[in-house]
Amino acid sequence: MAETTLTAAPLRSPLAPAADRFAAATRTSGGAIRLAELPFLTQLNVRLDAKGAAAEAVGLALDLQLPLQPNTVVRAGELTALWLGPDEWLLVAPPGAARDLESGIREAAGDEPVSVIDVSAQRTTLLVTGPRARDLLAHGCALDLHPRAFGAGRCAQTTLGRTQVVLVARGEPRAGFWVLVRSSFAGYLADWLLDAATEYV
Repeated sequence: MAETTLTAAPLRSPLAPAADRFAAATRTSGGAIRLAELPFLTQLNVRLDAKGAAAEAVGLALDLQLPLQPNTVVRAGELTALWLGPDEWLLVAPPGAARDLESGIREAAGDEPVSVIDVSAQRTTLLVTGPRARDLLAHGCALDLHPRAFGAGRCAQTTLGRTQVVLVARGEPRAGFWVLVRSSFAGYLADWLLDAATEYV
């Protein structure tokens, strides 16, 4: 009797079909706008009492204090924590880090109540950089994106091109923005960004 071996299909990101179009838009804008997908980033939704013992213990375990100021970002090494609410954060890390991060958080929290959910497959991440990145995003976002209002280290749950996203101003101005978008809306948002980017050709 022949053996049947199941092989897993290679991972395919939601925006894999747009990679060539992103590269073309970057070239034709002369670098004014740079678009790319950062696929498969680890994303963990963490909920716990910000004033409880678990918050401090988890921060020590991660070597990163969870941000307590609304709409701010804290980064340590390859781990980024986004404030989503008074007791809610999104941890973003390199691909494949979910299991170790989750177990580390649960172990650090001990008997304290904590919720850790791997939402990595829920969203993908767009990188938007270049001298005109802020202008491009302002076309479809109601937030004041001026650096004084939404500078490096800020994040917000908002809409971009009528799509719900988490927008992150990365740590250095030249590093641009992360746009975290639900996988089911990623293709639509990519089309919107590419259309808006034609202004810079």
